[in-house]
Amino acid sequence: MNAPDLKSTGASAQNAASANSAIEHTAQQRKNYYSSIKDQQLFPLWEVLHSLVPQQPNSPCVPAHWAYANVRPKLIESGSLITAQEAIRRVLILENPGLPGSCAITQSLYAGLQLILPGEVAPAHRHTQSALRFIVEGEGAYTAVNGERTTMREGDFIITPSWTWHDHGHEQQDPVVWLDGLDIPMIRFFDAGFAENAARDSQIVERAEGATDSLYSHGLAPVKPRHQSATSPIFNYPYTRTREVLYRLSREEAPDSKHGYLLKYVNPLTGHWAIPTMATFMQWCPKGFASQPSQSTDGRIFSVVEGSGIAKIKSAQGQEHSFSLAPRDVFVVPSWANLELIAHQDLIVFSYSDRPVQEAMGVWRERQ
Repeated sequence: MNAPDLKSTGASAQNAASANSAIEHTAQQRKNYYSSIKDQQLFPLWEVLHSLVPQQPNSPCVPAHWAYANVRPKLIESGSLITAQEAIRRVLILENPGLPGSCAITQSLYAGLQLILPGEVAPAHRHTQSALRFIVEGEGAYTAVNGERTTMREGDFIITPSWTWHDHGHEQQDPVVWLDGLDIPMIRFFDAGFAENAARDSQIVERAEGATDSLYSHGLAPVKPRHQSATSPIFNYPYTRTREVLYRLSREEAPDSKHGYLLKYVNPLTGHWAIPTMATFMQWCPKGFASQPSQSTDGRIFSVVEGSGIAKIKSAQGQEHSFSLAPRDVFVVPSWANLELIAHQDLIVFSYSDRPVQEAMGVWRERQ
C-alpha cells in the first residue's frame, strides 16, 4: 500500500479553504450590493427569477370544500343579526385557505353565499365588477337588472353585467340562497373598481319579466340589437332549460372521458362566453361515471346541483384531497390541479372560472 501524499493532501485542503473564502467574499459583496440598491427601490431579478417564471403554475390557492350542511346554519343565523338593507348584501365569503385575508376563492375570483329573507330588499347599486348568481336554495325571490326583473329558481344561472343597476327582493315565504361569483380580485388587480348606490332601494321596473329572454333566446335576434355589451343580453338561464339540453346531449353521444356531459353558457349574439371575464358551465356525470383527470390553468369553482359523489383533487405541489359531495356543496380546484369526479348518483355541477381572460391573453392551457 502506498503511503499518502501528505504534500498533495495539504494542497487540496488549502485549495478548498481558498475556494470557500472566495465564495464567502462573493456572497458578502452581493449582500452589500443588494443593500446599496434597496433604497433606490431596485431588486435583482436573478434572485427571484424561478419564482416569478416557474416551470409550471404554482398557485398559493389550495383545494377546499364547503359542505352546505355546515354552512347553512351560519348563513341563516346571520339573518337574525343583520338585515339585507343594513348589510347591502348579506353574504358569507368563501375564502380560500391559502389566501387568508384576501376575500378571494382563487387569485382572480370571488365567491360567497348570499341570503335573502321574505320581505327583504337588497338595495340597488352598480359596480364595474361583473357578477353571476347561481341559485342554490329556494325560489320566489327576484333580481332586477336595468329595469327588468327575473324570478329566481334553484339551478338558475343569472348574470349581473358590469356597471348595470341591480337589486334583489323577496316576496315569497322561505329563505333563498344563491352563490355569488364575481371578478372582484381581477378588477382589484387592475385598480379599476368603482361602485355607485342608487337613489332608491328598488329600481323602477320598465319591462315585463322575460322580455329580454324572448328577444334573444330562441335563435333569433333583432337586426339592430339595442344590446351593445360583451356580456350576454340574456341574464337568466333557467335550470329547467339547461337540464333538458344535458339530457338530450346524453341521448346523442357517449360521455367525454374527462368531463362527462359538459355545456358552456354562451352569449347568443356572439357565440362567446356569456360573461367576458368568467366562463360558466353545467356538467353532468352519470351514475357510476369516474372521470379521467382534467388539468387546466384556470382555477375552477364548483357548486353541486344534484346527486352525490367524490371530488379527488391533486394540487400542482402534489397534495391530494378527497371531498364527499352532496347537493349545494361548493368546492374549488386551483390552477393546474388534477380533478377527478366520481358519481355515486347522477352528479350535476355548475362551475365558473377566469378562462375567458386567460384565452384572451393567450395563456390558457390544459393537459391533453
